[in-house]
Amino acid sequence: MKAYNPKDWFSLIFNFHKSDTFRLLMPAMGGLTILSSVLCYLDVEMNVITFRSTTVMHSLLGFVISLLLVFRTNTAYDRWWEGRKLWGDLVNNSRNLMLKINAFLPDDQKGLKNNFRILISNYAFALKDHLRGGFKEDELEEHPNLRIIDLKQSNHTPNKIALQLYIEAESLVKQKIISEEKLIVLNEELRSFTNIVGACERIKKTPIPYSYSSFIKRIIFLYIITLPLGLIHDLKWATIPIVLFVFYAFGSLELLAEEIEDPFGRERNDLPTDELANTIRKNLKEIIG
Repeated sequence: MKAYNPKDWFSLIFNFHKSDTFRLLMPAMGGLTILSSVLCYLDVEMNVITFRSTTVMHSLLGFVISLLLVFRTNTAYDRWWEGRKLWGDLVNNSRNLMLKINAFLPDDQKGLKNNFRILISNYAFALKDHLRGGFKEDELEEHPNLRIIDLKQSNHTPNKIALQLYIEAESLVKQKIISEEKLIVLNEELRSFTNIVGACERIKKTPIPYSYSSFIKRIIFLYIITLPLGLIHDLKWATIPIVLFVFYAFGSLELLAEEIEDPFGRERNDLPTDELANTIRKNLKEIIG
């Protein structure tokens, strides 16, 4: 996720990066410039085009497209924000679980506390890469009862780690290190891990319906390629920059919605899951000392 100063207007306006919508739309804008220029030449210089449209139709259609894009953008942002809240819950629940483990276990059980710390922090890193469809063994710490090679062979790494967390917690009761009542207290955070990964997978694997997404792109395309015909009669050569600006506005909103509707990737506007996972690991180390 790109860090920026929201009060620095100059930098926000004139700073372009490789994933900026302007760069992504440049090929289409080039083609649109050629089309608009040809139509302007035929109408202004050659007086070939006899079609004299008004802007009423495009005004009404533009209003409808604007409503669709507002709904599209809001829906995509809701997915982004829900993902951020889920990762916020993961940070808080990881801290809470480690605090309880640290308080429940005797001071001489440093090894057991560290085992839980490794599992919890590994869970955050495993979830991050699971949502990206990958596995990075160099980010994980070796655990005495759950080796990295075993995690690598698993189809669902977060579930594997969550299972081991339950096994380790149950083992504390069997060894009479903690009581069953304290296990019930730990269960709230243990259960929340699986709930979080399930909610993240729901966002990841349920994109905006294909028909809805394709309809918006199709209607924007038809609107833009016919827009010069509605403007040439009154605006002449000024039609070209106006058409490009309208296309940039509509196209950018659709591209931004596409980017943030899957918030768990590696694009610059995606969630900072790498930083959040590192924050969890750092906080857990501080808790057990």
